[in-house]
Amino acid sequence: MKHVHAGKVRDLYETDGDILLVASDRVSVYDVVLPTPIPDKGALLTQLSAWWFDRTTDIVPNHVVSVTDVPAEFGRRAIRCRPLKMLQVECIARGYLTGLGLREYQRDGTVSGVALPAGLREADRLPEPIFTPTTKASEGHDEFITFADVVNQIGSETAERLRDLTLEIYRRGAERAAENGIIVADTKLEFGLDADGTITLGDEVLTSDSSRFWPADEWEPGRPQNGYDKQFVRDWARSTGWDQTPPGPEIPADVVAATRERYVQLYERITGETWPA
Repeated sequence: MKHVHAGKVRDLYETDGDILLVASDRVSVYDVVLPTPIPDKGALLTQLSAWWFDRTTDIVPNHVVSVTDVPAEFGRRAIRCRPLKMLQVECIARGYLTGLGLREYQRDGTVSGVALPAGLREADRLPEPIFTPTTKASEGHDEFITFADVVNQIGSETAERLRDLTLEIYRRGAERAAENGIIVADTKLEFGLDADGTITLGDEVLTSDSSRFWPADEWEPGRPQNGYDKQFVRDWARSTGWDQTPPGPEIPADVVAATRERYVQLYERITGETWPA
């Protein structure tokens, strides 16, 4: 087994021609890894991803080979995957106005070049979900790009396929979550090409690190929302006065516990399964 890459929160290994995607308990906000881990975070993200991968195979192939045939040392934190040639686009679907999309809308009336109606408030539901791609930066922050930029980068046929797949997976996830009283405000997906050139879903899908999840019974447009995702840590980090450059601040124990509880609650509400204590 060969370690081939260390990301902000994931590590990649090569083994027997496959890739092991191992999620750590590290948490990254504003592209900075904070020094305090969140217990069980890696396992929760991995198992939720595996659950969603299994339920979206009718939409698009994914990179999963096995979630059980992994080294015991990684526990429930690893997925054995097929290697992919990743497409250098972050594919984001938005159904609600929040985050960086809200900031661009307030400035320009658009998100990634998509014009939106005037007068929308923070956390408003959009008339329909939109595709808002960003660059996939190896360092620094991802930046919004337009659909035309994606076409120029990878061609119209592939760009249209990524857009359609992203929106279809978002709608599938949003529908399932809504059945359990959860709003999926937005989600980020990554795709690659397999050995035959087939577009394949990789990385993670509909997790607390790649999506914003809100309790439907607490949704109130015009203000920030309470969520089941790492926005809670982002908000805490911003409240400390930290300037969003390394090193990040230590996370206090009560914030660690509250963050873990949000991850657990989301897993249990989405899957209907109980997370072991």
